[in-house]
Amino acid sequence: MTQLHDKLLLPNGVEIKNRFFKAAMSEGMADEYNRPTKKLVRLYETWAESEAGIVVTGNVMVDKRALGEPRNVVVENEKDLDLLKLWAKAGTKNGTQLWMQINHPGKQVFKGIVKEAVAPSQVEFEPKLQRYFPVARELQEKEIIDIIQRFAHTATIAKKAGFTGVQLHGAHGYLISQFLSPRHNKRTDKWGGSLENRMRFLLEIYRKVREQVGESFPIGVKLNSADFMKAGFTEEEALQVIKALDHLGIDLIEISGGSYESPQMTGVNVKKSTKKREAYFLEFATEARKVSTAPLVVTGGFRSLSGMKEAIMEGATSMVGLARPMAVYPYLPKEFLHGKRDSIELEPRKTGIKLVDQTAMLELTWYSNQLERIGKGEATKPGLSPKVALMQSLWKNGLDVFQMRRV
Repeated sequence: MTQLHDKLLLPNGVEIKNRFFKAAMSEGMADEYNRPTKKLVRLYETWAESEAGIVVTGNVMVDKRALGEPRNVVVENEKDLDLLKLWAKAGTKNGTQLWMQINHPGKQVFKGIVKEAVAPSQVEFEPKLQRYFPVARELQEKEIIDIIQRFAHTATIAKKAGFTGVQLHGAHGYLISQFLSPRHNKRTDKWGGSLENRMRFLLEIYRKVREQVGESFPIGVKLNSADFMKAGFTEEEALQVIKALDHLGIDLIEISGGSYESPQMTGVNVKKSTKKREAYFLEFATEARKVSTAPLVVTGGFRSLSGMKEAIMEGATSMVGLARPMAVYPYLPKEFLHGKRDSIELEPRKTGIKLVDQTAMLELTWYSNQLERIGKGEATKPGLSPKVALMQSLWKNGLDVFQMRRV
């Protein structure tokens, strides 16, 4: 039976040293010019020392005009190649695989950060959220082609810098996810309508990236199991997309779910049966196994060594995805592998402000604060007040937006 310490061989022949996968978290640690910083290098050097098999970066944007947050790293040319090399060198220590997650936010961009938002179609968010976002305009086909090429170009630069793989972010309500969802994609051309058309954007990005980086460079995809919204992307559709990706030769599929509108990836509204098995999307992964031979990663909910072992041994997932736990316990895989810990507890972070708590914004800001501490070389602070974290984030983001406007 497969164990957590066992190696994993990807379809392209690349060997991963164990079954721990540090999933992406948006760090917000770029400078005002969206370049990597010393804090970012220190953060990933720390995670490289955790003994995780694969460490995935947070959102790296393919277009400076499209930022999900003020301090996203942007890679659209080679002008910051030396900084990227420092980042890659730090994050690949100890035989760690460091994959750059590349992304375009589409309409999921906050007001004040970008001049305009773009999307497959001009479809607004629910009113309670739309006030925080500019209304997106529909992309023209030539712009879609340009974005596909941008993904490939960013992946090429990542390879040149020394990153050992890339992950295409096709989940959590960002642009690829928007194209997949019939709720957000109302197009009537070849990029919308049927599932075959809606998945075309993702598949064309994969093909173009593969063409640029070659067969031996790993390409992964982060994909929603579902949007968990009425008229959204369904589990049945997700299985068809996974089948198509497997057919094209994808190296690794990370399964997640939800978006800003329905933040299922944070554990909200999780069924009792799911809580019993810990991981939020393990049941879906079991179904995905039936249609795909590609290695799978399930992220979200893992808290105990026994739960992780069970998921690996029963074959429901090829790797254990850990995100928020490694923001608080950055060396967690090492602690599990060497018998120094058998479980952790992460309590929900609540401010008492209904809108903030319901949209999981506080969860994001609280964990971002922990990443900031690691990047500064400080110990994490599990007892940090949620309200303090929120105020610090609001202050920081306000300053960041101001700096961006000056730049």
